[in-house]
Amino acid sequence: MADQSDVDVVLEETRESMEKAVRSLRHELQKVRTGRANVALLDGITADYYGAQTPLNQMANLTAPDPRLIVISPWDASSVGAIEKAVQASDLGLTPQNDGKLVRIPIPPLTEERRKELVKHIHKMSEDHKVGVREARREGIALLKDLERDGLSSDDRHRADKQIQDLTDDFVKKIDEQTAGKEKEVLEV
Repeated sequence: MADQSDVDVVLEETRESMEKAVRSLRHELQKVRTGRANVALLDGITADYYGAQTPLNQMANLTAPDPRLIVISPWDASSVGAIEKAVQASDLGLTPQNDGKLVRIPIPPLTEERRKELVKHIHKMSEDHKVGVREARREGIALLKDLERDGLSSDDRHRADKQIQDLTDDFVKKIDEQTAGKEKEVLEV
């Protein structure tokens, strides 16, 4: 016999799935290049360090001393060349400069055309994550229907459906807010 505690479990699982979609979007938005230097751009870039692919933040100090420059200070000076090659090979379109001790990455200002491309990309990412939220809603409602078959009252199920829809609306709103913030950042000259 299904009861309110089962409904609470379904609601919590649905909330966690939706939160995961929002966190994932936030992480992906950090990697989108704006006209401003941000060390998060280098997340996911690995360099060959003694035969192992190692993330840059595990082999160097990453800083953004001013809005147009990222500086990579490797702990082992022999890895400067590998770091430079890894940044060049990434899809960021940045040109690192190596002085033997540091790797400097100047961040060029974005062209108007590139800004518009990035905004389109941000909207696509946003829509993909909204699909994730809606998928979590669909799964939650399917679980509620199963609970109804196991004895949950119809009224309780409809109340829980509404709660799931409210959760969905809240998380879609959060995604829209994150997207709008990043879009504003990209369009800022």
